[in-house]
Amino acid sequence: MTNTDWNAVNIVNPQGQGGWLLVCEHASRRIPDALDGLGLSPAASCSHAAWDIGALDVAHALSDALDAPLVAGDISRLVYDCNRPLAAPDCIPARSEIYDIPGNAALDDAGRQQRFDQVHTPFHDAVARVRESWQPTKAAPVLVTIHSFTPVYNGATRAVELGFLYHAQPAAAQALLAVEQARGRYASALNEPYAATDGVTYTLEEHGEAQALPAVMIEIRNDLIDTPEKAQSMARHLAESLTQAFPIPDSEAAE
Repeated sequence: MTNTDWNAVNIVNPQGQGGWLLVCEHASRRIPDALDGLGLSPAASCSHAAWDIGALDVAHALSDALDAPLVAGDISRLVYDCNRPLAAPDCIPARSEIYDIPGNAALDDAGRQQRFDQVHTPFHDAVARVRESWQPTKAAPVLVTIHSFTPVYNGATRAVELGFLYHAQPAAAQALLAVEQARGRYASALNEPYAATDGVTYTLEEHGEAQALPAVMIEIRNDLIDTPEKAQSMARHLAESLTQAFPIPDSEAAE
């Protein structure tokens, strides 16, 4: 095991001055060599269970378009899900939808704690460092997490294309939804296909609401971003929506 092999996080444009702090927890499907692929089948290791397909491409393009810092995970969520606390039963799943994860099945408490220390802690420490040093000048600050979801889950087809989620404070998600619905390009909804009751808003709470920072999770149906070209197109669309939803304050725009 090498330190590089267990690198849990990549930081892009940490000095970006745009008003959006981007986080992409499920950006990678990489599994450290020491875990022998967690015993996954080839299909499982490439599936949405292992990562959020297309999310990193969208996040990179948004970082460029908005001059925004980006903190992205560099280890598969099947090793440890950085959008979950250690107490969450699905932070290290033994099964994800239709896929078994043999390398997680017999993990004891000490093993779970080690994964937490190796993946969760450095990831969230990095988010905190970037957040604390961030000095946006181009818009009012908002935490935005970027995720994707599969069009069919447990046999059910999902019609929604974009979801905007919040933990307990809805204002940022509602503002973004209002812009999206006015633009009318994608089928969009509040707290779809997940909500805080599904345990998916850990990062929003930890680095957004607990810091008095407006926060929204963007969920994108992954068939819309499963190629670099589609992801770039979606990022251009979302950059415009974010700019409309969270405009530069008048006092800054006048400078």
